[in-house]
Amino acid sequence: MSSDFPSHARVVIVGGGIMGCGLAYHLAHEGWSDIVLLEKAELTSGSTWHAAGQITHSTSSYGLGKCVDYNIGLYSGKLEAETGQSCTWHGCGSFRLAYGEDEMDWLRQTLSVGRALGFNIELVGPDRIGELHPFYNLDGVIGALHTPDDGHVDPSGPTQAMAIGARQLGARIIRRCRATNIEQLPTGEWKVTTEKGSIVCEHVVNAAGTYARQIGEWSGVLVPCTSMTHHYLVTDTVPEFAELDRELPVIRDDKKVSGYIRMEQKSGLIGIYEKANPNAVWIDECPWEAENELFDADYDRILPWLENAMERMPVFAELGIKREVHGAISHPPDGNPLIGPVAGAKNYWCCCGTQIGIGWGPGLTRELARWIVHGSADISMREFDPRRFGPYATREWQVVKAKEDYCLRHEIPFPHFNRLAGRPVKPSPLYERLKDKGAVFEEVFGHERPRWFARGALEQRDYYSFARAPWQEAVAFECAAVRQRAGIMDISAFTKVEVSGPGAEVLLDRLTANRLPPRAGGIALTHMLNRRGRIELETTVVRLAEDRFYLVCAAFFEQRLIDHLTFNRDNEDAQIINRSGQWAALSLNGPRSRDILAACTDTDLSNAGFRWMSAREIEVAGVSLWAFRMSYAGELGWELHVPRDGALNVYDALWAAGKAHNIADYGSFAMNALRMEKAFPGAGELTNEVTLPEANVMRFVKADKGDFLGRKATLESMNAAENGTMPWVCAYLEIEPDGEWDGNGGEAVRLGGEIIGSTASVAYSHTAAKILAFAYIRPHAARPGTQMEVNMNGAWRTARILAEPVYDPQSLLPRTDIKQEAAE
Repeated sequence: MSSDFPSHARVVIVGGGIMGCGLAYHLAHEGWSDIVLLEKAELTSGSTWHAAGQITHSTSSYGLGKCVDYNIGLYSGKLEAETGQSCTWHGCGSFRLAYGEDEMDWLRQTLSVGRALGFNIELVGPDRIGELHPFYNLDGVIGALHTPDDGHVDPSGPTQAMAIGARQLGARIIRRCRATNIEQLPTGEWKVTTEKGSIVCEHVVNAAGTYARQIGEWSGVLVPCTSMTHHYLVTDTVPEFAELDRELPVIRDDKKVSGYIRMEQKSGLIGIYEKANPNAVWIDECPWEAENELFDADYDRILPWLENAMERMPVFAELGIKREVHGAISHPPDGNPLIGPVAGAKNYWCCCGTQIGIGWGPGLTRELARWIVHGSADISMREFDPRRFGPYATREWQVVKAKEDYCLRHEIPFPHFNRLAGRPVKPSPLYERLKDKGAVFEEVFGHERPRWFARGALEQRDYYSFARAPWQEAVAFECAAVRQRAGIMDISAFTKVEVSGPGAEVLLDRLTANRLPPRAGGIALTHMLNRRGRIELETTVVRLAEDRFYLVCAAFFEQRLIDHLTFNRDNEDAQIINRSGQWAALSLNGPRSRDILAACTDTDLSNAGFRWMSAREIEVAGVSLWAFRMSYAGELGWELHVPRDGALNVYDALWAAGKAHNIADYGSFAMNALRMEKAFPGAGELTNEVTLPEANVMRFVKADKGDFLGRKATLESMNAAENGTMPWVCAYLEIEPDGEWDGNGGEAVRLGGEIIGSTASVAYSHTAAKILAFAYIRPHAARPGTQMEVNMNGAWRTARILAEPVYDPQSLLPRTDIKQEAAE
């Protein structure tokens, strides 16, 4: 080992592309200097070096929008001013074209998100496009999203600049030093073995790009990435460009080109994501000798799209191609980057899987740096958290999903888009029964969960639209069934974790903001926080016995819950057991739910025998199960948690008993509308961005119960709320309907002409005939009765803050007793 080779560091980053260098830079800016970055070759020699380097404000993701806006500011001046290294910024702006109304709807949604974020963004017609880009064939184009502050860079510029910035603040970057192993020591520290020696560190970061998955396998962690190859081509010099005194805007043409076209100096650059036969490489492993690696161009794959590009840009038609770039880019199964902790390994972080590293990288690495240093990022990381995938994500499945994602790269990202490849992975015991009954499923953490049920003339398939979709008919039927009679839903996808042992109560009490149920059979809704007081997850806690608890939360949080319990354990004698794969669950809701359940059990279901928010072990159809009297729909109802092998028998018995009451199956779309009618915050509102006071859920907090993780920050946020200095608060509002467009979340909200926030969740209430929303807005605007406006479908709609739920505001219905039912 070289005498100057470090033996210890606080954090070691493996990989020297835009992601690794970006993280080193941002960790240093967050105050850490004991950083070592390892690169097996030269900086940017992996996927970064062959990137086209474009970046755009055109994104419908609120979190990514914050990232790209930060990145553009960094590239266009800040980074060079700090480091002296040019980023080669080309601020030429860009257009995203629309040929049909579905594309225009997408652009209108993106426009609203952009307005919420304060972007310089507008919808324009063909005349304006032609004025700024006279060479593009606009036949069939009906409009475009114009983002004039966009641009592109040479990818080496910002990467080298961030490396310089990291070094200036104390980080060490070691090139030509390949990592050969990463293992966790008994101390919990990580040992990174390299060709030049070993480094022991507190945190290790996998920023290895196309090597990320195989490097993860060294440590037994899941890093689901597949390398897909992508072409861009540079034409010979374009004579028509010779006299231009400005650079033409980048054109993103999803329909005709399935990619982008821009100037490259005085030549043309054409990037194509072909829609068929996508090419996966290095499925087993990426060769270590790969450096500045490119593949031979495969014109057969891209020819139809290349021909379209020439037709769209006639000035290219007679030119040759002087440069072919066909390189590998990492694609996670759903296309979103892997930014955050891996499952089951403390202080092992992912900073990889970023197919648009130049466009997204710096902003995402800033958030990861905040997460590592402070315990939470400042934007919601749900869509990027690597723990959104579980052991079901086999290598073969990863390849299938990466190919699917590649083909969707330039498709319209419709709300609720259902990615069908490689499914089903984890069907519930009811899957075939519900499929035969018309269920249209969605995938959540590998589980198949019904969205809605096709009835009558409605086909059993997905319908996509930014406006109101035909499935709203089915949702209206299902909501009415739950509100008026009874509905049954397969909720087996929920995470189910048991915590037991002498130290179980101490552990859970220290990690929850609400009081635990004091007696066996009690139920409490609570939140788990990080040390910044931000929300990690919401969970229902059921006390099954004195030293045995059962936790239920959204499917997405399965591994997050287990990690949170495991890594925050402080010598408590407690066992943490994941029951999610062993237990199924059903939700039975509605005024007739007691009658239906009573026909299947001998248990006393009256208020005296089975009180609201309590749990009992009962028998249904000969199957022993746990029944929880609670309701996410806000009705009389029960959740039934049952061993998987008994779930179908229980469902069939309830369905048979329910026929006399016109029971109906319902799915997640109806469940969402019902919870919005009850003003129950969900995953869209309860994120790592916000504290409990900001989320407006203080009724589930007992700040005086004693210390709990995040309590200090919660008290500080409570003080901010009292002093009027909270940055935002979650408000419940109704929005004027127009019968065609119900909203999709992320829409801009304004008051008196000033943007004050954006929506988080939006749903149409068939019960109240209103559009309902949660929105994070400035606290001064959150007073009940305040009128404001929400931007939907390119127009500003009147909205009003509500003081209480639109349905059963006193929550009397879930507590209904048999005597009350008889009286009614």
